[in-house]
Amino acid sequence: MTLGDRLAIGDRLAIGDRWQLRLTRGMQAGMVVLCAAGLARGNTGIVVNTAVAFGVSLLPGVLERDYDIPLDAGLTLWLTTAVFLHALGTVGLPGVDATVYSAVPWWDSVTHALSSTIVAAAGYTTARAFDEHSEAVRLPPAFTFVFILVVVLAFGVVWEVIEFVLGLAAAASGSPEVLTQYGLADTMLDLVFDLVGAVIVAVWGTAHLTDVVGAVTDRLGRRGSDADR
Repeated sequence: MTLGDRLAIGDRLAIGDRWQLRLTRGMQAGMVVLCAAGLARGNTGIVVNTAVAFGVSLLPGVLERDYDIPLDAGLTLWLTTAVFLHALGTVGLPGVDATVYSAVPWWDSVTHALSSTIVAAAGYTTARAFDEHSEAVRLPPAFTFVFILVVVLAFGVVWEVIEFVLGLAAAASGSPEVLTQYGLADTMLDLVFDLVGAVIVAVWGTAHLTDVVGAVTDRLGRRGSDADR
C-alpha cells in the first residue's frame, strides 16, 4: 500500500491519481501565470512569492526521481495546494486595490495551517527516520507529538522574524515588500494556526507517512554502508 493509498486523498475527494495530477499541473500553470502577471506589473513581491512557490511544488518530483522517496499524486497535490494558495494570496483582486491576503481575513490563517502541515510532516519524517536508522536514538510517541509541535512553532517564529526583517528592509530602502506583516496580533494568530496544522499531523498524519519514513531510513542506511566501505 502506498502513501497515497493510506492518505486516501483521492478517495476522500472522489478523484483518481490522473485528476490529482491534473489539478497539480493546473495549479503549477497558475503559478507561472501569476509570476508573469507580477513581472508585467513590476511587482517584486508577486514575482518572488510565486517563483518560490512554483519551485517548492517541483520538490516532490525531484525527491522521488533523485532520492527514491515516494511522493505520489495525493501528497504532491497536498504540497502544491499549500504553496499555490500562498502565491495566490499575494496577488491583487480584480478591480480592488488589495491582495487576497489583505482582502480576505481568513486567507492567511488557512495558508498558515496548511503550510504548517507540510513542515510538520517533514519534521516528523526526518526525526522518525533517524529513530529507525540509529539504535542510539529513541523517540517515544509522546515525545514525537511534542517534537512536531516544537518544530512547527520554531519554524513559524523564524518565518515571522523573516517577515519582520524584510519589512524593515523594504521600508528602509523604499522598495516594495516581498512579505507583509500586519502587526503583533496577526503574528500571534499566525502561530496559533501553525500549531493547528501541527496538531492535525501529530494526531492523524503520522500513521500515513510510513512509506516516506521507510524510504528516508533506507537512504540513510545506504549512505552509512557506503561510508563504511
